[in-house]
Amino acid sequence: MKIWAVYRKELRSYFCSPLAYTVIGVYLALSGYFFSVILVTTKQLIMTGVFANMGLMLVFIAPILTMRLLTAEESEGTMELLLTTPVTVFDIVVGKYLAAFTVFLMGTVLTLSFPLFLCTYGSPDFGPIITGYTGFVLLGGAFLAIGLFMSATTDNQVIAGVLTFGVGLALWIVGWLAEELTGKARDIANHISAVQRYEGFLYGVLDLSDVTYFITIILAFVFLTCFAVIKRNCF
Repeated sequence: MKIWAVYRKELRSYFCSPLAYTVIGVYLALSGYFFSVILVTTKQLIMTGVFANMGLMLVFIAPILTMRLLTAEESEGTMELLLTTPVTVFDIVVGKYLAAFTVFLMGTVLTLSFPLFLCTYGSPDFGPIITGYTGFVLLGGAFLAIGLFMSATTDNQVIAGVLTFGVGLALWIVGWLAEELTGKARDIANHISAVQRYEGFLYGVLDLSDVTYFITIILAFVFLTCFAVIKRNCF
């Protein structure tokens, strides 16, 4: 399968450099810090605050994981060569996205030690923990898709990273801005806010509209990335 070939190549490139190890290491260190501090201060067997902080961390992690995905191909002049091989633009884009998503999932899976640790002290409510992880994975997938698109719009990795950070931060803070708005403006801000959509998951609420919101962002930006690559290399 052609997507699989691109995926393996990209995943190998992550782990042939210090990038994946560094991102996962820092991610786990910060997540562990938030988990321990919140557990000690609240003395409650919950992970709501941990998920909230981990979600904000994605604003910083997503640009690092995605800024080189397509910019490296463009800056090194290998994109045109890659497109002459028996793979489609869709294969390239999806393969690279899945590789970044896999690195993200690897770090997330390692945090499963947190709820297991809670089990040693009692019987935590696994409902909010399961929905929290569901929302976190969806949020991560959305931010990675945005980063993938940004990496297709420029051949400069720094610019791609800054753009991804800016969009991710905007989707995060627009929810805070909504508190200062009224009427239709407030409804629109809440509708597009990643925080508002993510918050329900943290409290055990699995709303279909929130799931649809994140999946729509993922699919939309993956297809936008395909169009961006085609436009840059075929016109």
